[in-house]
Amino acid sequence: MVREILKIKSIDHLHQLMGLAKPLHPYISLINASKFEIGKQWLNVKMTSELYCISLKDAACGMHYGRNIYDFSEGVLMFTGPHQVYSLQKEQKKDEVQGWMLFFHPDLLRNTPLEKTIDSFSFFSYDLHEALHLSEKEEQTITQCVNMIQEEIGENIDYHTQKLIVNCIEMLLNFCSRYYDRQFGSRNKQNSDILSRIEQLLKTYYQSGLLTQHGIPSVGYLAEKMNMSAHYLSDLLKKETGRSALEHINDFIIDKAKKILLASPDNISEIAYSLGFNYPHYFSRLFKTKTGMSPIQYRTMN
Repeated sequence: MVREILKIKSIDHLHQLMGLAKPLHPYISLINASKFEIGKQWLNVKMTSELYCISLKDAACGMHYGRNIYDFSEGVLMFTGPHQVYSLQKEQKKDEVQGWMLFFHPDLLRNTPLEKTIDSFSFFSYDLHEALHLSEKEEQTITQCVNMIQEEIGENIDYHTQKLIVNCIEMLLNFCSRYYDRQFGSRNKQNSDILSRIEQLLKTYYQSGLLTQHGIPSVGYLAEKMNMSAHYLSDLLKKETGRSALEHINDFIIDKAKKILLASPDNISEIAYSLGFNYPHYFSRLFKTKTGMSPIQYRTMN
């Protein structure tokens, strides 16, 4: 019998499951990692939630996310977004670890600027092995942001509460974006190797005839081959080259299209199909967007 996925619907529901006191705020909670236990009954239980979570712990904590198991230690900040599926793999006793977990519901962001920009913080969709590694100074800065949030949660809710809490969350996320940029930039050799592997994957895909058989490769296809999440791969490439993973794919396709247009007598529709497009007008639109001219114009002018 397949066990159903446990769905955590609210901050109050989360506190009930953890055996914690009623939350001080209906949409956000900062939980001390040392105050609760993970018993055997919670191991291997698939869970999902309606909540965002940012967590920092000072000791190893096993978690199964997707198809992989990760074990993190000091100085690693992890993010999960709503509707992601995960499970716990390691028992935990009270006071075994130190740290915190900040949970907040999307309703906290309603009618605020952050509601419109939260999706731009793509690290909520990273795999756990792509977590943010913090220096001691960075960890102190993040903790200061979290302490300000905790102070505001402890106050009586008034007209200013939502705005102040959301502003603190946004500041925290902006610092995390800065630190991820540092993390990407500090791995230049590794990143250049990744870029070379992406280019080779695209060449192999093309040379194997997979464009015609299966269509244009997706960002997810490349990310899986690289053992990365699609968001992490795209953000890494954007930082390294100024172009997202999708732009790399499209640029590769257009480069091949230019060569075929000049070397082959095939008509535009035949070329489009050979490059993985189900509809030729999609090919023509992308080509014009990238080059400023239609495929026919390019062929004629060259």
